[in-house]
Amino acid sequence: MQNSEIVLIGGSGKTGGRIADRLENLGLDVRKASRSTMPVFDWEDRATWRAALTGAASAYVAFQPDLTVSWAAEAIEAFSKLARECGLQHIVLLSGRGEEGAQRSEEALRAAGIDYTILRASWFCQNFSEGAFVEPLIAGRLELPAGDIKEPFIDADDIADAAVAALTDIRHRNRIYELTGPRALTFRDAVAEIAAAADRPIEYQQVSMANFRDGLAAAGIPGPIVELLEELFGQVFDGRNSEAMGGVTEILGRPAKDFSQYARETAATGLWSA
Repeated sequence: MQNSEIVLIGGSGKTGGRIADRLENLGLDVRKASRSTMPVFDWEDRATWRAALTGAASAYVAFQPDLTVSWAAEAIEAFSKLARECGLQHIVLLSGRGEEGAQRSEEALRAAGIDYTILRASWFCQNFSEGAFVEPLIAGRLELPAGDIKEPFIDADDIADAAVAALTDIRHRNRIYELTGPRALTFRDAVAEIAAAADRPIEYQQVSMANFRDGLAAAGIPGPIVELLEELFGQVFDGRNSEAMGGVTEILGRPAKDFSQYARETAATGLWSA
């Protein structure tokens, strides 16, 4: 019997959950795989991988904690080879822009002998509404070690739509797409747009990396996450990713959602209300 399911590695995350909903609405067989599912999938326990992959025809992969970690590329290589052994034909990898670790993981996937689609995504809009920035925004002040460098924030719904297209249309196999929003903003700009949409004052303050790190530690953020954020803000936000790219239009045939639209839609839910 030919494999038919689509397995979503990280299926409960910002993108995975959205992708699952879309695929299920299309009537496709979908299986989420993470540390909270049965069978369990844990990137740090390779004994869990085979059960999660068995019976699947393709996979969407959102690596945890991030492709920048030192062991990610080797894990992606081993995972891709096992996926091919289990009968999978195609892997869609969520990657990052301008990250050396992510590029090594992409190379490992491409060398594994299985069809691939690589989605290089910019910083998610949803980090302001589904991540660590939510509480500071509600409190009225966000402090980050980011100044005048701009980022073309991408809406997670656009990533999900692109992933579904890649998983369901063979034309997107063995291709790389750069997924960004249509324009680049500084973090100060982004917070100003959120404040305007929420119709309340919210401040943005640039802080030193040391103060940022100390604040995360004081808030109880785990050490590995602190190190990851320090690396992202210290290396990736240097201007290398400031250019908006046309990957969303290329794969979906429509423009990417603008940050202002994301801010208005999210503010309408009352999330950022004081």
